[in-house]
Amino acid sequence: MTAYLLINHLLNFIAPAAFTALMLGLLSRFFAGFFGAADAQPPHWAQQVALNFAIGVGVLLAGLVLLGRDGKMLTYLLLMLSTATSQWWQLGGNHDCRERLKKLATRQR
Repeated sequence: MTAYLLINHLLNFIAPAAFTALMLGLLSRFFAGFFGAADAQPPHWAQQVALNFAIGVGVLLAGLVLLGRDGKMLTYLLLMLSTATSQWWQLGGNHDCRERLKKLATRQR
């Protein structure tokens, strides 16, 4: 395999993770106003993209190792779920859940 083909294969392997990370990072700013999260202070979009990309590449590598080949739909499903969960966590979703749990706990007493 030539260097050109190796680079081509590697770029095509990480392309889904790169596209997903970029879209999540950029579109989260756009949709924040629709969901009432405009006043939140999320990390910089480039930081979000970098973290989502790293998680996405890790999931793709794990899918390749565990399933024996790349491009399986289960791997892409896990890619979407893991990057979406990461984005939710970065935007403070865990803080909102804690606050809701505290309110529910105080109501039940």
